[in-house]
Amino acid sequence: MDFEPKWIAWEITRRCNLRCVHCRSSSELEAKSHPDFPVEEAFRIIDDITSYAKPVIVLSGGEPLLREDVFDIARYGTEKGLRMCLATNGTLVSDEICGKIKDSGIRIVSLSLDGSEEKVHDDFRNQKGAFAGTLNAARLLRKHGIEFIVNSSFTKRNQAEIPKVYALARELGATAWYLFMIVPTGRGEEIMNELISKEGYEQILEWHYEMEKDEKTLLVRPTCAPHYYRIVLQKSKEEGSKFERRTLKFSTGGSKGCIAGQLIALIDVDGNVLPCSYFPKPAGNIRQQSFREIWEHSELFQELRDFKKYKGKCGSCEYVTVCGGCRARAYAVHGDYLAEEPFCGYEPVRYKKARQSQT
Repeated sequence: MDFEPKWIAWEITRRCNLRCVHCRSSSELEAKSHPDFPVEEAFRIIDDITSYAKPVIVLSGGEPLLREDVFDIARYGTEKGLRMCLATNGTLVSDEICGKIKDSGIRIVSLSLDGSEEKVHDDFRNQKGAFAGTLNAARLLRKHGIEFIVNSSFTKRNQAEIPKVYALARELGATAWYLFMIVPTGRGEEIMNELISKEGYEQILEWHYEMEKDEKTLLVRPTCAPHYYRIVLQKSKEEGSKFERRTLKFSTGGSKGCIAGQLIALIDVDGNVLPCSYFPKPAGNIRQQSFREIWEHSELFQELRDFKKYKGKCGSCEYVTVCGGCRARAYAVHGDYLAEEPFCGYEPVRYKKARQSQT
């Protein structure tokens, strides 16, 4: 596997107009201890990244539309040859914003949708009117000819909504629908008891497999659900068929589960470079080192790429190179990012034999 940076989420602000129950960065409307960096620093970071690689850059937050210069950053990245994208909760999207999105060269926008109705989504987002805002954003983006993805996060609180949210994403005209399985970090630590069980997790991913086989127009992808790639191999082998997966030109593809620090990274508002959006341990800081130096030489990234160091069931699993377990979830639950995936019920062949020999 070639470990090239293909996709970088960039937290350009920690300020947000919502207070979502699962927020990885515990964003607030006022984020005084994590202030926005000046636009000149943004330009420097883009120069640094493009001197080494040309990944997809997703301007994220917080809520990135709270930065008045967000489109200056996007335009600068576009001029440097980067595919610039925007991740928003949708509530601040307007006709004017859509015009600026197109003018700045942003190629695709992701919207958040965690329920098929107002009651469910607004509860998840802790803000009345959030659901209406997302639906209005989808309408406006479609009106202006801007491609958009729908991102949906699930816990036990909204687990039953999954098929309905999928159907709504199709109805709204999304290019893709990404099903996120919650990683309990940031504010998400407060809802640890709401995490979907191993059994529920497996059922959802099996449902997704059957759905994806029949889906002909909408691109679908489970996210933070690496064992889906094990399920795809198991199911297609059982059925004696090859599972053809389509990919989105703005994504990292679809051949590997956890790619934290392997193909993707997050740069937070303080300049820390982290393995992914849900992995709070920094590999380095872009204010002190070049992105290339961090990507190629940080101890954290090197360990995440060494599958032989993985422990427990993941370490002995025959699917480790296609799944790998969620490293962020292992870190959140076990305090060890090399530990086994805590929400996978599969028993690897080697692990099962070793356990049986001990009894």
